[in-house]
Amino acid sequence: MSRNTKINLVLLLVVAALAVLPLALGLGDHKKEPFTGADAEAETAITEIEPDYEPWFSPLYEPPSGEIESALFALQAALGAGVLAYYFGLHRGRRQGEQRALEREAGNELTGGAGKSPAERG
Repeated sequence: MSRNTKINLVLLLVVAALAVLPLALGLGDHKKEPFTGADAEAETAITEIEPDYEPWFSPLYEPPSGEIESALFALQAALGAGVLAYYFGLHRGRRQGEQRALEREAGNELTGGAGKSPAERG
């Protein structure tokens, strides 16, 4: 087993532990909704500290249900991941293309012009 495979397995185990341990240890059992998002936690904390707090602005769009809100968030995450994957793939492809062009150029110099047309050689 290679070193990279071992590192990947350890990282996979750490990620699995981070996902399972809070559930297995019962973290958040004392809360009504133990695994709500940071926005809901912040809203609860603000209303506890300052009950008369008025927000500065309201959302542009309020989804009709939590499921739709979750779906929109998942769609946003998927679009962001797609854009990042395209960006990194494009740049990797360009780098590989440049490397192949340099290798081809070096190969032509070593062979003394083999593979060139007679007009290019002469």
